Amino acid sequence: MNARGYGALRPYAVSATLDELTGPTSGIVVLPLRLDWGPRRSYDLDQLTDARLMYMRVIRESATPDDLRRYLNASLLRRLWPELVLPPRVKALWLDRFPELRTQAA
Repeated sequence: MNARGYGALRPYAVSATLDELTGPTSGIVVLPLRLDWGPRRSYDLDQLTDARLMYMRVIRESATPDDLRRYLNASLLRRLWPELVLPPRVKALWLDRFPELRTQAA
């Protein structure tokens, strides 16, 4: 299967509402192996670069909304959204559910 086929079939989690995203907004977060299998799985949310990397990883790799609720925060997501580099299908799923994020990217 080519990469386009995998991306079209892969299930991506999207939260039901932005309000349910009540994860941390600061401090160090260590992601579980199911979300980040790299050598460095800790992210300092007080550092913008780390926060962006963690949000991209969690949005791409979460298989259920539970991880989204645990690790993402709605206000931080709104702030980071314009700078997140996500696969087109993932971005489209989130924007279909939360059209208000489009205004964040404008």
